Order: sequence, then C-alpha cells, then structure tokens
Amino acid sequence: MSDSLDRLYAAVLAARSADPASSRTARLLRAGRAKMAKKLAEEAVEVIIDAMHGSRDAVVRESADLLYNLVVLWVSSGVHPKDVWREMDRRERLFGIAEKLPKDLVRPSATRRKVVGLESRRLRKRR
Repeated sequence: MSDSLDRLYAAVLAARSADPASSRTARLLRAGRAKMAKKLAEEAVEVIIDAMHGSRDAVVRESADLLYNLVVLWVSSGVHPKDVWREMDRRERLFGIAEKLPKDLVRPSATRRKVVGLESRRLRKRR
C-alpha cells in the first residue's frame, strides 16, 4: 500500500505545476487548504455512510477517494508519506499496530485545537 501512496504523492506533487483547466488535482491544490480539508471531510463522511449501509464496494471506492484527498492535503501541508510511516512505526513500537495513541499520552503541544470554519461563506437566516 505504501508504494501506491508514494506514487500518488509523486503524481500530486507533479500536478502542482499542471494546468488547472486540465487537472482536477491542480485545481484542488490552487483552491487552498480549506477546500482540500472540506473535500477530505466529505469523502470521510461518504465512507462512513457507505459502511453504515453495508456497501463494501462503495466503501472501497470512497476509501480510495479519501486517500487521494488526504495525499493532496499532505502535499499542501508539506507532509511526506515517509513522515506518516515513521509516526506509524513509532506508535507500533509503543502501543502495538492496532492501537490508537492514548489521549492521556498526547504531548502538551498537541492539545485540543480550536475548530475553525472550512468555508468563509456567511450563513443566511431563513425567513
């Protein structure tokens, strides 16, 4: 799997200089991190909905979309897949591969962050 994500990462990096008129990835990269984060969240929700409906094939397709949008956000944020794999290795050594980092062991600098709006559009009041 990491080979596929490494190839996807390289392709997304290359798309930064592509023409946005012909590259969806270039358009997304130019749209900014808020748009990228919104797309990532949308794909995560779609995976959840399809999983709740028991649609295995849809979960597979939407998971691929989720990974694509995650890699686009990584590129924009300067995160390389090897950075993520290194963190995964660190966690495996500490807690085992199937365990999430315990909340009480999170570093102080990684305390809860303020949630910010993903879009700048104003909500209109209904009349």
